[in-house]
Amino acid sequence: MENEKTFKTKTGFCHILSDKIILSRDGIIGNVAKITVGNGISRILLIYSTISIFLIYSAYSSFQKGENVSVLFFGLLAIFLIYGIIKSINNSATPIIERSKIKEAKFINAKIGLTRSRFEILFEDENGKLKKRLIMLPGSLNDGTNETEKALTIMKSERILAS
Repeated sequence: MENEKTFKTKTGFCHILSDKIILSRDGIIGNVAKITVGNGISRILLIYSTISIFLIYSAYSSFQKGENVSVLFFGLLAIFLIYGIIKSINNSATPIIERSKIKEAKFINAKIGLTRSRFEILFEDENGKLKKRLIMLPGSLNDGTNETEKALTIMKSERILAS
């Protein structure tokens, strides 16, 4: 491929090309063509919404029975899921991002033992809507520190990430 730079991600590889960013599972860009491009996160959000509705119903039923511990448990779990849904509503699972459509790119460093390092790419999709694509980097058990440094170097040298 012409002037391709690649680094490992949590679930595969990220290929930085002159005109686009491609995320692949096996490191072979040609295999991405088999994947249908779209917002694959909507199905997951629908499942979480259904679970949230069930939890709210369970909390209401427990409230009617006077089971305060169950009300608190189901209610807090429902609130946690609804918060996650709201926060994830503009996320995208697209494997191809046109570099000309990128509005902003941020690097978020890992919190040891809690989270992994990631890039948040804010871009405009084919419908003109602003979407966010997370590129999760490998964790500490998969040589995460070295892979994070390599990814940062590539993203800065390609001017996707501000220095």
